[in-house]
Parts: sequence; C-alpha cells; structure tokens
Amino acid sequence: MTRAEMETLGWDRCDVVLISGDAYVDHPAFGMALLGRLLERHGWRVGVIAQPGWQDSEDFQALGRPRLCFGVTAGNVDSRIANLSAGKQRRRRDDFSPGGRAGLRPDRASIVYANRAREAYPGVPIVLGGLEASLRRLAHYDDWDDRVRRSLLLDARADILVYGMGERPLLEIVARLAAADPAPADLSGIRGTVTAVGAGEAPANAVRLPRYDEVASDPTRYLEAHRLGERELAPGDGKPLAQPHGDRVVVQWPPAPPLPQAELDALYELPFRRTWHPRYDAEGGVPALETVRTSITAHRGCCGDCAFCAITAHQGRIVQSRSEGSILAEIRRVAGQPDFKGTITDIGGPTANLYGARCKRWDRGRFCHDRGCLLPERCPHLELGYDAAIRLYRQAARIPGVKHVFLGSGLRFDLLTADRDRRYLEQIAAHQVSGLLKVAPEHCDDHVLALMNKPRFAVYEEFLRRFRAASRKAGKQQYVVNYFIASHPGSSLRETLKLALYLAKRRIKPEQIQDFIPAPMTRAACMYHTGVDPTTGRRVHVPRSLKERRLQRALLQYDRPANRKLLEAALAELDALHVLPKFLAAAGSRPRLDKSPRGPVPGGAPRLAKAKTAKRLPARRARGPRGRA
Repeated sequence: MTRAEMETLGWDRCDVVLISGDAYVDHPAFGMALLGRLLERHGWRVGVIAQPGWQDSEDFQALGRPRLCFGVTAGNVDSRIANLSAGKQRRRRDDFSPGGRAGLRPDRASIVYANRAREAYPGVPIVLGGLEASLRRLAHYDDWDDRVRRSLLLDARADILVYGMGERPLLEIVARLAAADPAPADLSGIRGTVTAVGAGEAPANAVRLPRYDEVASDPTRYLEAHRLGERELAPGDGKPLAQPHGDRVVVQWPPAPPLPQAELDALYELPFRRTWHPRYDAEGGVPALETVRTSITAHRGCCGDCAFCAITAHQGRIVQSRSEGSILAEIRRVAGQPDFKGTITDIGGPTANLYGARCKRWDRGRFCHDRGCLLPERCPHLELGYDAAIRLYRQAARIPGVKHVFLGSGLRFDLLTADRDRRYLEQIAAHQVSGLLKVAPEHCDDHVLALMNKPRFAVYEEFLRRFRAASRKAGKQQYVVNYFIASHPGSSLRETLKLALYLAKRRIKPEQIQDFIPAPMTRAACMYHTGVDPTTGRRVHVPRSLKERRLQRALLQYDRPANRKLLEAALAELDALHVLPKFLAAAGSRPRLDKSPRGPVPGGAPRLAKAKTAKRLPARRARGPRGRA
C-alpha cells in the first residue's frame, strides 16, 4: 500500500494496482483482499490504493505506473448505498472507512476513480469490478438520476468490466495483458466480463437487446431488455448479450462458470491476516471488520431469487459450497488467534441454511428459467445439505478454543417448515442461535409478497410455530429478528396499514425497517421504473413520492413520537383514523417478546440487542401425544 512496503519487498513497480472505495482490510469477507491475495498467489505483484483522494490524481500515482493494469472498484458496497440513505440524505457514517468516517469515497466512485487513474497514467488498461460495476454493466435504471443510464463500462471509459464473482475473469484478463505486453491485448470473449465493440462486431450468436436510446425513452422496451437479459444468467447455457449504445455495442459475455469446490476452498486458504492495514490503527480501525472478524464464509450464491435482491444478478442462483475440511481448517486458524474470545459468529453466506444445497442442473452450470427453486413450492430436485451442515456445526464446536458456533446470516424460513427439516431446525435452535434468529418475512400481504417473490405469510407463521417448538424442546427462550421492507413496488398505504396493524396487535415495535431502494438490474427496479411486473405484465402501484415513502415508514414505526403527525396523516388519507387508538395503545405498551408460553413473537433488533445468549428455561417433560413441551 506504500512505496516503503514496495521497497521492503524489493519491487520497482507493481504488475496490478487495485483501487478501492473501502479502507483495506485483509480478510476474506472483503473483495479487494480476496482478489489481491489470489493475484499474489499466482505470482503477480499487487498494490492497493484504498480510498484515494479524488480531487486530483496525486494519490493515484502513489505506487507508480502499474505494468499491466489498474483494477477499479467502488468497494464492498455500491457507492450510492454507502453515501446516501433511501431518502437520498447524506449518511453520517461509513463502516468501511477508518473510524467509520463518512465522505471518504465519491459518488459514482467507479467512474471517478477510473477517470483519475487514466489522468495519472494515460494508456494503462482499466478493469472495472465489484458490485457497483456488476449491477450497472448494461443500460440500467438509476434512481440517483431517476432515469436510465448507459452501461458503466462506457461512462467510465474502461477497457473491460468484470461482473459477478470475478476470480477467474480477473486472472484471465491479467494473463492476456501480460502475454501481449507491451502491445494491446485482445480482451474479448472472457466469460464474466463486458466489453465494447464497433457496430457490426458483436458475436453472431449474441441475443440482441433493444438499443440504449430505446430503453431510455420507452418503458416497454426496457421491460423487453430486462426479460431477455434475465434468461441469459445461467453459465451453462447463457448466450452473449449485445446492446447498441450509439455507434458502440456493449457485449456481455456469458457468466463465468461456478468455481469447483477445490478452487473455492483454495481461495479461503490464502494467507489473510484477518485485520485492517496498520495505517488505520490510530483511527480505531475499520468498523466493518467487527461484524465479520470471526465469521466464516461457507458458500456463495442464492437460489431464492427475491425480486429486490442483487444476489441473483451478481453471485447468481447456483449455490457453491466449500468443503467441510476447508471450513474447519479456517475455524482452527481463527481459534488460534490471540484475540479470539471463543465465538464463531457465523458459518454462512447469502442464506445460511443453503450450505451444501445441490441440484443436478447446477452441476452443468444451468438452472430452470420457467420456474423457481423455492417458489411457489420447493422444487423436488433441490437437495438441501442439512445433514452435512449439522455434521459441520458439531465438528466446529469440538475445535479447541471454540465455545459457541452461531449462524449470523439470515435463513430462508420456508426451508424450515417441513417435517424433513425438523432435525436441522432443532439443531440450530439448540446450538446455533445466539438468542436472536434473523429471518426476513418482508411483509404480511400475499400480493406484495408475490411481487417480491417471497413465500406466503402463512409459511412464515408456520415457521414461527415450529421454531418456538424447537426452542422449547431445547429449553431455551429465543427471539426472532424480522426484516421488513417499506415502499416496495405493489405496496400501497393500504397494504402497509395491514402490516402495521399486524405489528401493533402483537406489540411489535420494529427497528429493522428497510426503505426500498431499486438496485439496478433487479426485477423490483424494473417494476419501480416501468410500473409493470415483468413476470406477469400486470401494472403495479409504485410508491415514488417522498411523502408516500415517509407515510409508509411512519405506519410501520408507529411507536415513535416523531412519527405521530405522519401516522395520523397516513390514517386520514386511508379514512382509517378510527384505528389510531390501537396504535397508541400498542406504542405505550411494553414490547412483547417471546416470554409467553405461546412462544416467540418477532421484535426489533436494537430492542433485543442485549440478549447476547439464549435464556435457559427449566426442562419439562413431554405431555401426552402432542409431543415434547
């Protein structure tokens, strides 16, 4: 990260310089560290410029001219999310910056960094990557500007853009650049990348998407482009996509194939120090590390395909799991660190209980385009890895120094409602829940849930019944932390009132309310922009105005005194002021957690934050044919 460090290594210059909007943390949960260590393992000299000042190009010259390329990323999160709230207010904190300081990364960081790197060293190839670039690889709706923007590849004037999990594409890019050096390299045809070609130069088998100017001006053409693009996300049978932008054609090459288990294991065996760079010590370090310091990534990808979630467009629907031996070896390394306190905070991924999940089609890099893996019902061809997961959790708990093995990632509750799931649910209820179990019902209205591509609310209630039974069997009092979304397409004030009344009736005062943000390339963003569900072609209500979004949030956070006027305004608009006393009574009551014999009722995370471990209840004997108490 510094010239002094280069001199210590005896380097005159770097092969690749990675530029990131995050502070540098050498931990496998941070993409910059993962890719940097991978390049290092393959013999390349890698430098990192973290959070450079972007007012001029001075910081971009800190490590000199790279021999092969600059790799540019906005960081672990999109710079729009890092810098702005859902209401587009400036955030006061950035956990990926030293000391949590805000303002250390620019808006549209990928574009700004690419321009400054080009200014610092003209002619050096620029490779874009990371979540921000991945979700903006084609023409996309951008809620910053409330319009459709061009591919980020063109706006940043980069040579190539890597989308998805970029290990294999990046290695191939660097190898091609090195083989051609000093001549320009041909970077076309690399899976998991996007390039730009001249008119008439797109591959013959490419699926032609509507032109940028058409999708920017006509919502129906945007819908068509979205539908065509969604069908080419499977690595095994996806075709290239070609979308004209003026006199250039942006070509998205098929997705990179999933990493074989051996390659995935090798990634996490790289020599990470699992801490931030020493330059941040004086500022107290990087807060984002604390949530993952003793967590273990067990798998990547998610077959849930939620409409609002970017995982499908980025990591993909195919779940890739590490081997049991690799995970246990990493836990031993973590347990051997001098500051380890005995708790593994997570063995997870996008969805904790999808570890070890398999489908025969996934083995060929494919998945079904005309049906989901989980909805409307769980596909019979989906094999869950519950037996392997239980064995993994139990072996991890036996490692010397490990006192607790928890699941900090969220779970798919609809995969825990069948009798065949009982053994796994009882295992995690007894040993893997730290007192708080994260689940995401998102809403209670089945129409809104269908648009989200989430299970019916009755499924969630069945899960609660089974979870409380499993907790009672374990002799524990445990809590459920729920995540809800306000202002999702399809959710009007009336549907939000339905959810608010559900919460008030149960005296739930949720803090975890997420205002919907249309992440580019997601189905929900397409709905938000066009007002049409791309799956059914039906029109949906879209809460666009700041006023309606505030009213929806006030309904769900009815207990806050600052929301009283907004709550009354929302009820007046719905001609429902007669229910105001119900909200006031619930707001004035103590939050009901899960201390009643009826079992857990979901509550907000901050109000439950003190429950670090589950409370032990006296064991009771089974009572008759209904089973164990």
